[in-house]
Amino acid sequence: MVTLVVVFVLIQATLTSSWFISVGNGGLWGYWGTVETCTSGSSARGFSLKVERFQGSGDDTALNGIKLYCCQPGSRTPINTITSTVSEWGDWTNIYWCPNGNLINFSLRVEPRQGSGDDTTANNMMMQCSDSSTLTGEGMSWGEYGGWSGVCTNGICGIKTKVEGNQRGGDDTALNDVQFECC
Repeated sequence: MVTLVVVFVLIQATLTSSWFISVGNGGLWGYWGTVETCTSGSSARGFSLKVERFQGSGDDTALNGIKLYCCQPGSRTPINTITSTVSEWGDWTNIYWCPNGNLINFSLRVEPRQGSGDDTTANNMMMQCSDSSTLTGEGMSWGEYGGWSGVCTNGICGIKTKVEGNQRGGDDTALNDVQFECC
């Protein structure tokens, strides 16, 4: 009887545990949104970014959201899309698809804190596919890419974003960081 209970606890722990990949250069501001996940049996094969373009003398936010396109294995027809928290500014870019396979890791382009200047924080993102191709988003060019995240061997199935809300006339940064959940 005791052995049976131990096995049940181990199975339950395995079923409820999640593994997220992240990068070390995410921004400081905002709050983590809820995790959104792909429909069971699917994984992310493509992504698009919500980007506010250069505002001239206005307040720039750059990257405002990330959308993942979840598909069944071997398909490019999305079953669902997932975003977590998305800020209000900008427009969605084109979709970037893995030629074959799934999205497995990422690198985030982040502008460091600007002191008394206009902060944008996250500006763009690159993602790698299980077929070794690299996809670069259509974000802004401020800041530098940090190191690559860990790898989700079986693909990415979830997203959680850190977004700063509207500062009502203050310096808005919008999306600051992201974590992806492994399948």
